[in-house]
Amino acid sequence: MRIAFLMAPEGVEEIELTEPWKAVLTAGWNPQLVSTKAGRIRAYHHLEKAGTYPVDHVLAGDTADAFDALVLPGGVANPDALRLNERAVAFTRSFFEAGKPVAAICHAPWTLVEADVVRGRTLTSWPSLATDIRNAGGTWVDEEVHVCREALATLVTSRKPGDLNAFCGTFVKEFGAG
Repeated sequence: MRIAFLMAPEGVEEIELTEPWKAVLTAGWNPQLVSTKAGRIRAYHHLEKAGTYPVDHVLAGDTADAFDALVLPGGVANPDALRLNERAVAFTRSFFEAGKPVAAICHAPWTLVEADVVRGRTLTSWPSLATDIRNAGGTWVDEEVHVCREALATLVTSRKPGDLNAFCGTFVKEFGAG
């Protein structure tokens, strides 16, 4: 399986990238770092600069066609930048339109809100996104990990880095079942 990891050029929470990436590799799948610019993305540990990672694919009108699933890591700045990028929003929306599974952690559901794909769905996130999710027509729950199968595409969401074990185990299981 080819799994897209969508990130802005800067601002992803490093552990929310590296742990899901390892889970995808352990499952024997092919992770691909997708971004809005070529080169390397800059990760953070909270507000401190962390590692950089090479971009495998730059968005240019792409859809979900070339991938089997999508992972959206969090961090505050990462999804905030993605939701302002029309290509990133359209790319995210295309996974739901194609019925392909999506996993999002922490602040990443901001991109889902912008893509208008949370209406009628139940999901979790960092608690400060609860109002945004409700205003977009979704139901917010405070759970370690939540799987929503209320529409065509399966959506796996989680709240924070402390939930990564449950998040990774759940999305690997759900992606593999699809």
